[in-house]
Amino acid sequence: MNRTVEIYDTTLRDGTQQVGISLTVRDKLAICSLLDGLGVAYVEGGWPGANPKEDEFFRRVRTEVDFGTAKLVAFGATRRAGVAAEDDPNVQSLLDAGTDTVCLVGKTWDYHVEHALRTSPDEAIAMIGDTVAYFRKQGRDVFFDAEHFFDGYRSNPDFAVAALQAAHDAGASRLVLCDTNGGFLSHEVERIIGSVTERVPDATFGCHFHNDAGLAVGNSLTAVQAGVFQVQGCINGYGERTGNADLCSVIPNLSLKMGIDTIPHDRIERLTTVSHHIAEVVNLTLDPHLPYVGASAFTHKAGLHASAIARRPDAYEHLSPASVGNSTRMVVSELAGRSAVLAKAEASGLDLTPDQAQVVVDKIKEREHAGYQYEAAGGSFELLARQVTGWRQDFFDLESYRVLVENRGGEVIAEATVKVIVKGERIVSTRDGDGPVAAMDRALRAALVDSYPEVDRIKLTDYRVRDLDSSEGASARVRVLTEHADSESTWGSVGVHTNIIDASWSAVADGLIVGLLREQMRGDTV
Repeated sequence: MNRTVEIYDTTLRDGTQQVGISLTVRDKLAICSLLDGLGVAYVEGGWPGANPKEDEFFRRVRTEVDFGTAKLVAFGATRRAGVAAEDDPNVQSLLDAGTDTVCLVGKTWDYHVEHALRTSPDEAIAMIGDTVAYFRKQGRDVFFDAEHFFDGYRSNPDFAVAALQAAHDAGASRLVLCDTNGGFLSHEVERIIGSVTERVPDATFGCHFHNDAGLAVGNSLTAVQAGVFQVQGCINGYGERTGNADLCSVIPNLSLKMGIDTIPHDRIERLTTVSHHIAEVVNLTLDPHLPYVGASAFTHKAGLHASAIARRPDAYEHLSPASVGNSTRMVVSELAGRSAVLAKAEASGLDLTPDQAQVVVDKIKEREHAGYQYEAAGGSFELLARQVTGWRQDFFDLESYRVLVENRGGEVIAEATVKVIVKGERIVSTRDGDGPVAAMDRALRAALVDSYPEVDRIKLTDYRVRDLDSSEGASARVRVLTEHADSESTWGSVGVHTNIIDASWSAVADGLIVGLLREQMRGDTV
């Protein structure tokens, strides 16, 4: 029988302490549903009584989220010094949240007892035992988060263990050892957990690691090897300072690498989707280099890698991307060889010969030397590869364009005029925009829409500029990267020029051409 480890998610509480994250009640409810669908054992909803938003969340979650796998947990502190648990308003708010499980945090570092609580060690231990016992009498399952436990154990192991023992004796079902400052190394974690499990042998332990030393995931795995049963962490590693243990790495490492059951096995493939969806809810761009779930986690750039991947996918991938819901992706650059180009072309529906692929490689190397970048410009790569086969876009021919920027009584307006030949007809189109790029984009769309109404389904979603020759001042080359999207896919385009307007035109025009080409190809297959 496989060993099982509980996954306890604290994205909605500890994760929201990350700079830049502020969730509405609706956001928190949506994330609850995603986490339950992923199959974690516990979802920590927040700290009742901390603010009106938290109270509203705990009222609404009872009726608006239908938990099928996870159990909802309310988080709070032990009673205050000198106040009975039943008389502490914060304890009552935690009770009023109505969850079957509560997680109590208490001080286990004597330094904090002296300087933060400003009370005696005996009272600090009584605060833990009294509060756990109170909630047990109310029929709640209680987890105890031993705050700063590893620092506390290093400072005064007898006091730290006494605090754990008090929680255990009062009925806490999990004793969670927290590296709140996130600075412990794995060999220290292994040694301390080994000692603690011997001193409190009949307890069930959990762990909670922060990532200040870059070891939150590794320390979580070490803790599991040392015998803990519960791992706490956050989706995408969100959290204060450098974040918490990233459950998107903890889960596959435990289940797929170590053979330990965490979430239901058939839901591990949901990891990438849940990771990206939650990133959208918290409104933070997901780091593409995150292990397992990042967009670049299984992306290959080097020519040697791409050549090997084409023959044996496991040559440069530590596991199948599909096992976590991700996929292999090829990008092309000056490092690419023919195999990478052939693989990338095939993914775009192109059938290149090896000789044509070599021509593409040579052109890419030449253009990247001039400042182009094709890693994030798959659309421009596709056009380049098609042109090598003799293809030429026939959606329009550019005669000229002009962009004016004018201050009209304090309001800055850009105006673009585009002259193009579309299906043999000369069309002149002028449009305003908040900036020159928006004006050009609108003018070109207006010129094309009568002949290609599908252009309205293609959206310009991102625009980025990089100065390539900062030492050259105003004459420096700039690289413009744009991203376009339709209902089915996204793609990037690139333009390079000493004139930012011309670089922008190239990227915007390429993006629309790729979109029209894809619409055309879909129409041909209907």
